[in-house]
Amino acid sequence: MTSKTDEALGYEQARDELIEVVRRLEAGGTTLEESLALWERGEELARVCRRWLEGARARLDAALADEDEAEESGQGA
Repeated sequence: MTSKTDEALGYEQARDELIEVVRRLEAGGTTLEESLALWERGEELARVCRRWLEGARARLDAALADEDEAEESGQGA
Protein backbone atom coordinates (compact mmCIF):
# COMPACT_ATOMS: atom_id res chain seq x y z
CA MET A 1 0.00 0.00 0.00
CA THR A 2 1.35 3.42 -0.90
CA SER A 3 1.55 6.09 1.78
CA LYS A 4 0.27 9.65 1.42
CA THR A 5 3.91 10.79 1.27
CA ASP A 6 4.55 8.51 -1.71
CA GLU A 7 1.48 9.88 -3.47
CA ALA A 8 2.97 13.38 -3.18
CA LEU A 9 6.26 12.30 -4.80
CA GLY A 10 6.87 13.55 -8.29
CA TYR A 11 7.93 11.10 -10.97
CA GLU A 12 11.55 12.25 -10.98
CA GLN A 13 11.81 12.06 -7.18
CA ALA A 14 10.37 8.54 -7.10
CA ARG A 15 12.57 7.43 -10.01
CA ASP A 16 15.73 8.83 -8.40
CA GLU A 17 14.96 7.17 -5.07
CA LEU A 18 14.19 3.90 -6.88
CA ILE A 19 17.56 4.09 -8.64
CA GLU A 20 19.25 4.53 -5.26
CA VAL A 21 17.34 1.57 -3.79
CA VAL A 22 18.38 -0.65 -6.70
CA ARG A 23 22.00 0.52 -6.37
CA ARG A 24 22.02 -0.38 -2.67
CA LEU A 25 20.47 -3.78 -3.32
CA GLU A 26 22.95 -4.55 -6.09
CA ALA A 27 25.89 -3.46 -3.92
CA GLY A 28 24.97 -6.03 -1.29
CA GLY A 29 26.34 -5.90 2.21
CA THR A 30 22.94 -5.43 3.82
CA THR A 31 21.21 -7.75 6.23
CA LEU A 32 18.26 -9.81 5.10
CA GLU A 33 15.91 -7.48 6.99
CA GLU A 34 17.47 -4.39 5.37
CA SER A 35 17.30 -6.03 1.94
CA LEU A 36 13.62 -6.86 2.41
CA ALA A 37 12.87 -3.30 3.53
CA LEU A 38 14.72 -1.93 0.49
CA TRP A 39 12.85 -4.33 -1.80
CA GLU A 40 9.50 -3.27 -0.36
CA ARG A 41 10.41 0.40 -0.73
CA GLY A 42 11.47 -0.24 -4.31
CA GLU A 43 8.12 -1.87 -5.06
CA GLU A 44 6.29 1.15 -3.61
CA LEU A 45 8.40 3.55 -5.66
CA ALA A 46 7.86 1.50 -8.81
CA ARG A 47 4.09 1.79 -8.26
CA VAL A 48 4.39 5.56 -7.90
CA CYS A 49 6.38 5.77 -11.15
CA ARG A 50 3.91 3.49 -12.93
CA ARG A 51 0.97 5.68 -11.87
CA TRP A 52 2.75 8.80 -13.17
CA LEU A 53 3.54 7.11 -16.48
CA GLU A 54 -0.01 5.78 -16.85
CA GLY A 55 -1.32 9.29 -16.18
CA ALA A 56 1.02 10.74 -18.77
CA ARG A 57 -0.07 8.09 -21.29
CA ALA A 58 -3.74 8.91 -20.65
CA ARG A 59 -3.08 12.63 -21.18
CA LEU A 60 -1.23 11.95 -24.44
CA ASP A 61 -3.97 9.63 -25.65
CA ALA A 62 -6.60 12.27 -24.83
CA ALA A 63 -4.64 14.98 -26.62
CA LEU A 64 -4.21 12.79 -29.69
CA ALA A 65 -7.91 11.91 -29.67
CA ASP A 66 -8.81 15.61 -29.48
CA GLU A 67 -6.49 16.31 -32.39
CA ASP A 68 -8.03 13.49 -34.44
CA GLU A 69 -11.54 14.76 -33.69
CA ALA A 70 -10.56 18.28 -34.76
CA GLU A 71 -9.11 16.99 -38.03
CA GLU A 72 -12.15 14.85 -38.74
CA SER A 73 -14.49 17.78 -38.19
CA GLY A 74 -12.42 19.88 -40.61
CA GLN A 75 -11.17 22.32 -38.02
CA GLY A 76 -7.50 21.35 -38.26
CA ALA A 77 -5.05 21.32 -35.39
